[in-house]
Amino acid sequence: MPFNAHEMLQDVAMPHFGTNVTAISPEIGRRNAGLTVQGLDTSPWVLRTTTNHFRKDWQSRVRTWFDQPGRKLRRRQARKTKAAALGVRPLTLLRPAVRAQTVRYNRKVRLGRGFTLGELKEAGIGRKEARGIGIVVDHRRRNLSEEGKALNVERLKGYKARLIVFPRNAKKPKKGDSTGEELSAPTTRANLPLPDPYVPEAPRKITEEEREFQAYRTLRNERASARNEGKRKVREAKKAEEEANKKK
Repeated sequence: MPFNAHEMLQDVAMPHFGTNVTAISPEIGRRNAGLTVQGLDTSPWVLRTTTNHFRKDWQSRVRTWFDQPGRKLRRRQARKTKAAALGVRPLTLLRPAVRAQTVRYNRKVRLGRGFTLGELKEAGIGRKEARGIGIVVDHRRRNLSEEGKALNVERLKGYKARLIVFPRNAKKPKKGDSTGEELSAPTTRANLPLPDPYVPEAPRKITEEEREFQAYRTLRNERASARNEGKRKVREAKKAEEEANKKK
């Protein structure tokens, strides 16, 4: 049954929204009724207004950074105080050189969390001793390549060779403490830098073997061989079993 949109507007829209009406659809079905009211959603049977929330005193809640220069100076003074408290010790702990994660970044060498137990063992440094001379230990880390392990072993040996350990009692030095001229040798507080992984290679001609080598095809063949290793073993075992049954 048709209805009068004007009467509906008088009953619904007018008491709530005053006279902010711009257009009305004349006599249409209820399911397709649509009212175009200023500031309202025009969906069927939806009548609402937008409410602005401007009573939060935002002027007093603005984040200012007037203390930024002061904070900068305070951080610098704190670093200076901390460095002075360290005495002659290195400013930072010794950490391993590791490759960054994922194929995208693994060409980059960065500092890791700590040395593995295997690296410490090959370098001849005990786990407790390492923590006492500024070497970080990470028992969770695992060595995935011989090259990476050898790199960090050399890093540990180089650090140990340069390290000067002052004895607690100069008259009774313990095992591993430095003595004599080592105590008066010039020192630096900077730790070992990261090694440069890139070895420059002199330009040369491409050999015929390198020209004929198909790197992509070789990688795909190796991948397929590794994937199908289980199936290959099952097939070989089945074939051996059939041959054994034939001999019987």
